[in-house]
Amino acid sequence: MYRKEVNERSPLRLLDKSIHGGLGRGNLGIVLARAGVGKTAFLVQLGLDDLLRDRKVLHVSLDNSIDRVRTWYDELFADLCRYTDLDDPTAARVLVERNRMIQVYGEGEFSAEKLRNVTMALKDHADFTPDAILVDGLDFGTADTAVVEGIKALARELDAELWMSVLIHRGKAAAGALPAPAGRFDTLVDVAVLMAPRGEHVDLRLLRDHENKDLKATTLELEPVSLRLTEQSAAKFQSAEALRASACTLYSGAATGTESLFGEQSEKYGITEVNYTFPSHEPARKRGLVMLSDRELRQGDVSLAYVSRRMSRTYTSSQFFRRVLQTIWHQVNSSQQIFVVGVIQDDDTVKGGTGWGAELARVWSKPLWVFDQEQKGWFQWDAMGGSWVKSETPTITSRRFCGTGTRFLSDEGRAAVEALFAQSFGA
Repeated sequence: MYRKEVNERSPLRLLDKSIHGGLGRGNLGIVLARAGVGKTAFLVQLGLDDLLRDRKVLHVSLDNSIDRVRTWYDELFADLCRYTDLDDPTAARVLVERNRMIQVYGEGEFSAEKLRNVTMALKDHADFTPDAILVDGLDFGTADTAVVEGIKALARELDAELWMSVLIHRGKAAAGALPAPAGRFDTLVDVAVLMAPRGEHVDLRLLRDHENKDLKATTLELEPVSLRLTEQSAAKFQSAEALRASACTLYSGAATGTESLFGEQSEKYGITEVNYTFPSHEPARKRGLVMLSDRELRQGDVSLAYVSRRMSRTYTSSQFFRRVLQTIWHQVNSSQQIFVVGVIQDDDTVKGGTGWGAELARVWSKPLWVFDQEQKGWFQWDAMGGSWVKSETPTITSRRFCGTGTRFLSDEGRAAVEALFAQSFGA
Protein backbone atom coordinates (compact mmCIF):
# COMPACT_ATOMS: atom_id res chain seq x y z
CA MET A 1 0.00 0.00 0.00
CA TYR A 2 2.77 2.44 0.87
CA ARG A 3 4.19 3.60 -2.46
CA LYS A 4 7.91 3.93 -3.05
CA GLU A 5 7.54 7.56 -4.15
CA VAL A 6 5.96 8.43 -0.81
CA ASN A 7 8.98 7.01 0.99
CA GLU A 8 11.38 9.02 -1.11
CA ARG A 9 9.70 12.35 -0.30
CA SER A 10 9.65 11.84 3.49
CA PRO A 11 12.36 13.71 5.43
CA LEU A 12 12.78 10.58 7.55
CA ARG A 13 13.68 8.43 4.54
CA LEU A 14 16.40 10.89 3.53
CA LEU A 15 17.67 11.11 7.09
CA ASP A 16 17.82 7.32 7.20
CA LYS A 17 20.31 7.54 4.34
CA SER A 18 22.37 10.14 6.19
CA ILE A 19 22.13 8.74 9.71
CA HIS A 20 24.15 5.58 10.20
CA GLY A 21 21.46 2.96 10.79
CA GLY A 22 18.67 5.48 11.34
CA LEU A 23 17.62 6.65 14.79
CA GLY A 24 17.14 3.17 16.20
CA ARG A 25 14.77 1.88 18.85
CA GLY A 26 15.33 3.17 22.37
CA ASN A 27 17.25 6.18 21.08
CA LEU A 28 16.40 9.89 21.33
CA GLY A 29 16.31 12.14 18.30
CA ILE A 30 15.63 15.86 18.61
CA VAL A 31 14.55 18.41 16.02
CA LEU A 32 15.68 21.95 16.84
CA ALA A 33 14.25 25.15 15.36
CA ARG A 34 13.20 28.66 16.25
CA ALA A 35 9.50 29.48 16.67
CA GLY A 36 7.36 29.17 13.56
CA VAL A 37 9.78 27.13 11.42
CA GLY A 38 7.84 23.86 11.51
CA LYS A 39 8.86 21.55 14.34
CA THR A 40 5.32 20.20 14.74
CA ALA A 41 4.96 19.58 10.99
CA PHE A 42 8.28 17.74 10.97
CA LEU A 43 7.18 15.44 13.79
CA VAL A 44 3.85 14.83 12.07
CA GLN A 45 5.70 13.89 8.87
CA LEU A 46 7.74 11.38 10.86
CA GLY A 47 4.51 10.08 12.38
CA LEU A 48 2.77 9.71 9.02
CA ASP A 49 5.77 7.89 7.60
CA ASP A 50 5.59 5.32 10.40
CA LEU A 51 1.79 5.06 10.36
CA LEU A 52 1.64 4.33 6.64
CA ARG A 53 4.16 1.55 7.15
CA ASP A 54 1.73 -0.02 9.64
CA ARG A 55 3.77 1.06 12.67
CA LYS A 56 2.11 2.41 15.80
CA VAL A 57 2.72 6.02 16.85
CA LEU A 58 2.03 7.80 20.13
CA HIS A 59 1.97 11.57 19.56
CA VAL A 60 2.31 13.57 22.77
CA SER A 61 1.60 17.31 22.68
CA LEU A 62 2.19 19.82 25.44
CA ASP A 63 1.09 22.94 23.54
CA ASN A 64 -1.75 21.90 21.21
CA SER A 65 -5.25 20.51 21.64
CA ILE A 66 -6.14 17.03 20.35
CA ASP A 67 -8.18 18.64 17.56
CA ARG A 68 -5.24 20.81 16.54
CA VAL A 69 -2.87 17.83 16.40
CA ARG A 70 -5.43 15.83 14.45
CA THR A 71 -5.79 18.74 12.02
CA TRP A 72 -2.02 18.70 11.41
CA TYR A 73 -2.21 15.02 10.47
CA ASP A 74 -5.30 15.57 8.30
CA GLU A 75 -3.74 18.47 6.40
CA LEU A 76 -0.40 16.76 5.79
CA PHE A 77 -2.13 13.52 4.82
CA ALA A 78 -4.26 15.46 2.33
CA ASP A 79 -1.07 17.09 1.02
CA LEU A 80 0.49 13.65 0.64
CA CYS A 81 -2.53 12.46 -1.35
CA ARG A 82 -2.23 15.46 -3.67
CA TYR A 83 1.40 14.92 -4.64
CA THR A 84 1.56 11.13 -4.81
CA ASP A 85 -0.56 8.21 -5.93
CA LEU A 86 -1.75 6.16 -2.99
CA ASP A 87 -3.52 3.12 -4.37
CA ASP A 88 -6.30 3.43 -1.78
CA PRO A 89 -6.38 6.77 0.13
CA THR A 90 -9.41 5.70 2.18
CA ALA A 91 -7.69 2.55 3.40
CA ALA A 92 -4.53 4.58 4.10
CA ARG A 93 -6.50 7.03 6.24
CA VAL A 94 -8.01 4.13 8.19
CA LEU A 95 -4.48 2.82 8.75
CA VAL A 96 -3.41 6.22 10.10
CA GLU A 97 -6.35 6.42 12.50
CA ARG A 98 -5.97 2.84 13.69
CA ASN A 99 -2.25 3.06 14.39
CA ARG A 100 -2.13 6.52 16.02
CA MET A 101 -2.81 7.64 19.56
CA ILE A 102 -2.73 11.32 20.60
CA GLN A 103 -2.08 12.30 24.21
CA VAL A 104 -2.34 15.95 25.28
CA TYR A 105 -1.17 17.55 28.52
CA GLY A 106 -2.02 20.98 29.89
CA GLU A 107 0.47 23.41 31.35
CA GLY A 108 2.25 21.86 34.34
CA GLU A 109 0.48 18.51 33.94
CA PHE A 110 3.17 16.50 32.15
CA SER A 111 5.67 14.14 33.72
CA ALA A 112 7.57 11.04 32.61
CA GLU A 113 5.67 8.97 35.15
CA LYS A 114 2.28 10.11 33.82
CA LEU A 115 3.39 9.26 30.28
CA ARG A 116 4.52 5.84 31.46
CA ASN A 117 1.14 5.21 33.09
CA VAL A 118 -0.63 6.12 29.85
CA THR A 119 1.54 3.83 27.73
CA MET A 120 1.04 0.92 30.15
CA ALA A 121 -2.72 1.47 30.09
CA LEU A 122 -2.71 1.51 26.27
CA LYS A 123 -0.63 -1.66 26.23
CA ASP A 124 -2.82 -3.52 28.72
CA HIS A 125 -6.28 -2.36 27.68
CA ALA A 126 -6.00 -1.33 24.02
CA ASP A 127 -3.31 -3.71 22.76
CA PHE A 128 -1.36 -0.63 21.68
CA THR A 129 2.44 -0.54 22.06
CA PRO A 130 4.03 2.34 20.13
CA ASP A 131 6.89 1.81 17.72
CA ALA A 132 7.54 5.56 17.85
CA ILE A 133 6.89 8.21 20.48
CA LEU A 134 6.75 11.86 19.39
CA VAL A 135 6.90 14.49 22.13
CA ASP A 136 6.12 18.03 20.98
CA GLY A 137 6.27 21.17 23.12
CA LEU A 138 8.39 20.21 26.13
CA ASP A 139 10.25 23.30 27.33
CA PHE A 140 13.88 22.17 27.32
CA GLY A 141 14.84 25.46 28.93
CA THR A 142 13.03 24.65 32.18
CA ALA A 143 12.58 20.86 32.07
CA ASP A 144 14.36 18.79 34.67
CA THR A 145 16.96 16.39 33.31
CA ALA A 146 15.15 13.56 35.07
CA VAL A 147 12.07 14.15 32.90
CA VAL A 148 13.93 13.58 29.63
CA GLU A 149 15.83 10.67 31.19
CA GLY A 150 12.51 9.12 32.21
CA ILE A 151 10.98 9.51 28.75
CA LYS A 152 14.04 7.96 27.10
CA ALA A 153 14.02 5.09 29.61
CA LEU A 154 10.36 4.48 28.73
CA ALA A 155 11.22 4.40 25.01
CA ARG A 156 13.88 1.78 25.72
CA GLU A 157 11.45 -0.26 27.79
CA LEU A 158 8.90 -0.18 24.97
CA ASP A 159 11.58 -0.70 22.28
CA ALA A 160 10.35 2.47 20.55
CA GLU A 161 12.08 5.30 18.75
CA LEU A 162 11.74 8.67 20.49
CA TRP A 163 11.64 12.06 18.76
CA MET A 164 11.25 15.37 20.61
CA SER A 165 10.99 18.99 19.45
CA VAL A 166 13.24 21.67 20.95
CA LEU A 167 12.60 25.41 20.70
CA ILE A 168 15.84 27.33 20.30
CA HIS A 169 16.58 31.05 20.18
CA ARG A 170 19.09 33.22 18.41
CA GLY A 171 22.74 32.70 19.20
CA LYS A 172 25.47 30.31 18.09
CA ALA A 173 26.49 27.12 19.82
CA ALA A 174 30.10 26.26 20.46
CA ALA A 175 31.72 23.99 17.90
CA GLY A 176 30.49 20.43 18.33
CA ALA A 177 27.88 21.42 20.94
CA LEU A 178 24.12 21.37 20.66
CA PRO A 179 22.42 24.79 20.62
CA ALA A 180 20.90 25.97 23.90
CA PRO A 181 18.81 24.80 25.62
CA ALA A 182 19.44 21.29 24.22
CA GLY A 183 23.03 21.36 25.47
CA ARG A 184 21.82 20.61 28.99
CA PHE A 185 20.76 17.16 27.75
CA ASP A 186 23.80 16.51 25.56
CA THR A 187 24.57 13.02 26.90
CA LEU A 188 20.99 11.83 26.28
CA VAL A 189 20.75 12.85 22.62
CA ASP A 190 21.64 10.27 19.96
CA VAL A 191 20.55 12.17 16.84
CA ALA A 192 19.95 15.91 16.38
CA VAL A 193 18.69 17.79 13.34
CA LEU A 194 18.38 21.55 12.91
CA MET A 195 15.70 23.29 10.85
CA ALA A 196 16.32 26.81 9.58
CA PRO A 197 14.36 28.90 7.03
CA ARG A 198 16.22 29.90 3.88
CA GLY A 199 14.36 31.87 1.24
CA GLU A 200 11.22 29.96 0.38
CA HIS A 201 12.47 26.68 1.78
CA VAL A 202 13.55 25.12 5.04
CA ASP A 203 16.99 23.61 5.42
CA LEU A 204 17.32 20.46 7.50
CA ARG A 205 20.86 19.83 8.75
CA LEU A 206 22.18 16.89 10.71
CA LEU A 207 24.00 18.06 13.85
CA ARG A 208 24.54 14.70 15.51
CA ASP A 209 24.64 11.15 14.23
CA HIS A 210 25.22 8.84 17.18
CA GLU A 211 29.01 8.55 17.55
CA ASN A 212 29.74 9.34 13.92
CA LYS A 213 31.91 12.45 13.53
CA ASP A 214 31.71 12.67 9.73
CA LEU A 215 28.61 14.76 9.04
CA LYS A 216 29.38 15.81 5.47
CA ALA A 217 26.62 16.28 2.89
CA THR A 218 23.81 16.09 5.40
CA THR A 219 21.84 19.26 4.59
CA LEU A 220 18.45 18.65 2.99
CA GLU A 221 16.04 21.17 1.51
CA LEU A 222 12.41 20.85 2.58
CA GLU A 223 9.26 22.47 1.35
CA PRO A 224 7.72 24.91 3.83
CA VAL A 225 4.62 23.93 5.82
CA SER A 226 4.54 20.30 4.57
CA LEU A 227 8.22 19.73 5.48
CA ARG A 228 8.70 17.14 2.74
CA LEU A 229 11.74 17.06 0.47
CA THR A 230 11.69 19.44 -2.49
CA GLU A 231 11.65 17.85 -5.92
CA GLN A 232 14.74 19.84 -6.87
CA SER A 233 16.86 21.61 -4.29
CA ALA A 234 17.00 24.78 -6.41
CA ALA A 235 13.31 24.78 -7.35
CA LYS A 236 10.77 27.02 -5.70
CA PHE A 237 8.14 25.46 -3.45
CA GLN A 238 5.26 25.94 -5.83
CA SER A 239 4.57 28.06 -8.86
CA ALA A 240 1.42 30.13 -9.01
CA GLU A 241 0.19 28.15 -12.02
CA ALA A 242 0.44 24.85 -10.12
CA LEU A 243 -1.12 26.11 -6.91
CA ARG A 244 -4.86 25.47 -6.66
CA ALA A 245 -6.96 27.87 -4.64
CA SER A 246 -8.82 24.95 -3.05
CA ALA A 247 -5.51 23.73 -1.58
CA CYS A 248 -4.83 27.05 0.18
CA THR A 249 -5.76 28.43 3.58
CA LEU A 250 -5.94 32.07 4.64
CA TYR A 251 -5.00 32.81 8.24
CA SER A 252 -6.44 36.09 9.48
CA GLY A 253 -8.45 37.76 12.21
CA ALA A 254 -11.75 38.70 10.46
CA ALA A 255 -11.48 42.33 11.57
CA THR A 256 -13.10 45.18 9.64
CA GLY A 257 -11.06 46.48 6.72
CA THR A 258 -8.08 44.56 5.35
CA GLU A 259 -8.77 41.27 7.11
CA SER A 260 -12.41 41.29 6.08
CA LEU A 261 -11.43 41.92 2.46
CA PHE A 262 -8.91 39.08 2.51
CA GLY A 263 -11.72 36.86 3.76
CA GLU A 264 -14.13 38.00 1.06
CA GLN A 265 -11.57 37.33 -1.65
CA SER A 266 -10.75 33.92 -0.18
CA GLU A 267 -14.41 32.95 -0.21
CA LYS A 268 -14.71 34.20 -3.79
CA TYR A 269 -11.87 31.96 -4.98
CA GLY A 270 -12.77 28.93 -2.85
CA ILE A 271 -9.92 29.28 -0.36
CA THR A 272 -10.29 27.95 3.17
CA GLU A 273 -10.42 30.60 5.90
CA VAL A 274 -9.08 30.32 9.44
CA ASN A 275 -10.00 33.46 11.38
CA TYR A 276 -8.60 33.46 14.91
CA THR A 277 -10.78 35.20 17.46
CA PHE A 278 -11.38 35.33 21.20
CA PRO A 279 -14.23 36.05 23.66
CA SER A 280 -15.34 39.72 23.57
CA HIS A 281 -14.01 40.11 20.01
CA GLU A 282 -16.65 40.95 17.40
CA PRO A 283 -15.37 39.71 14.03
CA ALA A 284 -16.63 41.23 10.80
CA ARG A 285 -16.77 37.78 9.20
CA LYS A 286 -18.23 34.52 10.47
CA ARG A 287 -16.61 32.11 8.01
CA GLY A 288 -13.80 29.96 9.39
CA LEU A 289 -13.84 31.33 12.93
CA VAL A 290 -11.52 29.58 15.40
CA MET A 291 -12.07 30.60 19.04
CA LEU A 292 -8.72 30.57 20.86
CA SER A 293 -8.73 29.37 24.45
CA ASP A 294 -6.91 31.27 27.21
CA ARG A 295 -4.11 28.71 27.03
CA GLU A 296 -3.78 29.06 23.26
CA LEU A 297 -3.80 32.84 23.57
CA ARG A 298 -0.96 32.65 26.06
CA GLN A 299 1.14 30.85 23.45
CA GLY A 300 1.23 34.13 21.55
CA ASP A 301 1.82 36.27 24.63
CA VAL A 302 4.66 38.75 24.54
CA SER A 303 5.81 41.57 26.75
CA LEU A 304 4.27 44.90 25.73
CA ALA A 305 7.60 46.46 26.63
CA TYR A 306 9.23 44.22 24.00
CA VAL A 307 6.55 45.07 21.43
CA SER A 308 6.97 48.79 22.15
CA ARG A 309 10.72 48.50 21.79
CA ARG A 310 10.50 46.59 18.50
CA MET A 311 7.84 48.93 17.11
CA SER A 312 9.34 52.14 18.54
CA ARG A 313 6.06 53.30 20.04
CA THR A 314 3.89 52.90 23.13
CA TYR A 315 0.81 50.67 23.14
CA THR A 316 -2.16 50.40 25.45
CA SER A 317 -1.93 47.73 28.12
CA SER A 318 -5.60 46.73 27.85
CA GLN A 319 -6.44 43.04 27.86
CA PHE A 320 -8.30 43.42 24.56
CA PHE A 321 -5.27 44.84 22.77
CA ARG A 322 -3.03 42.16 24.25
CA ARG A 323 -5.37 39.49 22.88
CA VAL A 324 -5.31 41.11 19.46
CA LEU A 325 -1.50 40.80 19.50
CA GLN A 326 -1.83 37.17 20.60
CA THR A 327 -4.17 36.33 17.71
CA ILE A 328 -1.77 38.02 15.27
CA TRP A 329 0.96 35.72 16.61
CA HIS A 330 -1.19 32.70 15.70
CA GLN A 331 -1.91 34.10 12.23
CA VAL A 332 1.75 34.62 11.37
CA ASN A 333 2.91 31.45 13.11
CA SER A 334 0.49 29.37 11.00
CA SER A 335 1.51 30.95 7.68
CA GLN A 336 4.35 30.71 5.21
CA GLN A 337 3.71 33.99 3.37
CA ILE A 338 2.58 37.24 4.98
CA PHE A 339 0.66 40.04 3.21
CA VAL A 340 -0.07 43.33 4.99
CA VAL A 341 -1.84 46.55 4.01
CA GLY A 342 -0.75 49.65 5.89
CA VAL A 343 1.93 52.31 5.96
CA ILE A 344 5.68 51.67 6.22
CA GLN A 345 7.29 54.12 8.61
CA ASP A 346 10.77 55.61 8.58
CA ASP A 347 12.04 52.99 11.07
CA ASP A 348 10.88 50.18 8.69
CA THR A 349 8.00 49.11 10.97
CA VAL A 350 4.40 49.15 9.78
CA LYS A 351 1.99 51.60 11.38
CA GLY A 352 -0.72 50.40 13.75
CA GLY A 353 -1.38 47.36 15.90
CA THR A 354 -1.55 44.99 12.94
CA GLY A 355 1.98 46.13 12.10
CA TRP A 356 2.96 43.56 14.73
CA GLY A 357 2.19 40.89 12.13
CA ALA A 358 4.76 42.38 9.77
CA GLU A 359 7.27 42.63 12.61
CA LEU A 360 6.80 38.97 13.55
CA ALA A 361 7.29 37.99 9.91
CA ARG A 362 10.57 39.92 9.89
CA VAL A 363 11.71 38.34 13.17
CA TRP A 364 10.88 34.84 11.92
CA SER A 365 12.36 35.46 8.43
CA LYS A 366 9.07 34.69 6.67
CA PRO A 367 8.40 36.07 3.16
CA LEU A 368 6.69 39.45 3.73
CA TRP A 369 4.97 41.97 1.47
CA VAL A 370 3.33 45.25 2.49
CA PHE A 371 1.08 47.43 0.36
CA ASP A 372 1.86 50.98 1.49
CA GLN A 373 -1.32 53.04 1.12
CA GLU A 374 0.59 56.34 1.17
CA GLN A 375 3.17 55.31 -1.43
CA LYS A 376 0.46 53.35 -3.29
CA GLY A 377 2.64 50.36 -4.04
CA TRP A 378 3.81 46.95 -2.89
CA PHE A 379 7.09 46.52 -1.01
CA GLN A 380 8.87 43.28 -0.13
CA TRP A 381 11.13 42.95 2.90
CA ASP A 382 14.68 42.00 1.88
CA ALA A 383 15.98 40.10 4.93
CA MET A 384 19.53 39.91 3.57
CA GLY A 385 19.74 43.62 2.80
CA GLY A 386 17.63 44.66 5.79
CA SER A 387 15.43 47.01 3.76
CA TRP A 388 12.14 47.36 1.90
CA VAL A 389 12.31 46.82 -1.87
CA LYS A 390 9.63 48.11 -4.22
CA SER A 391 7.74 45.22 -5.77
CA GLU A 392 5.23 44.46 -8.46
CA THR A 393 1.96 42.85 -7.36
CA PRO A 394 3.13 39.71 -5.52
CA THR A 395 1.80 36.20 -6.04
CA ILE A 396 0.50 33.77 -3.44
CA THR A 397 2.74 30.70 -3.84
CA SER A 398 2.26 28.97 -0.48
CA ARG A 399 -0.69 26.93 0.72
CA ARG A 400 -0.77 28.76 4.07
CA PHE A 401 -0.74 32.55 3.92
CA CYS A 402 -1.66 35.41 6.23
CA GLY A 403 -3.62 38.52 5.24
CA THR A 404 -3.82 41.37 7.73
CA GLY A 405 -3.54 45.12 7.99
CA THR A 406 -5.30 48.39 8.63
CA ARG A 407 -9.00 48.75 9.33
CA PHE A 408 -9.01 51.88 7.16
CA LEU A 409 -8.65 50.62 3.60
CA SER A 410 -8.15 53.15 0.81
CA ASP A 411 -9.43 52.51 -2.69
CA GLU A 412 -5.84 51.72 -3.71
CA GLY A 413 -5.46 49.26 -0.83
CA ARG A 414 -8.65 47.47 -1.77
CA ALA A 415 -7.62 47.28 -5.43
CA ALA A 416 -4.19 45.93 -4.41
CA VAL A 417 -5.66 43.02 -2.43
CA GLU A 418 -8.08 42.19 -5.22
CA ALA A 419 -5.21 42.25 -7.74
CA LEU A 420 -3.17 39.94 -5.47
CA PHE A 421 -5.90 37.29 -5.58
CA ALA A 422 -6.67 37.80 -9.28
CA GLN A 423 -3.01 37.36 -10.23
CA SER A 424 -2.62 34.31 -7.99
CA PHE A 425 -5.87 32.48 -8.74
CA GLY A 426 -7.72 34.34 -11.50
CA ALA A 427 -6.86 31.85 -14.22
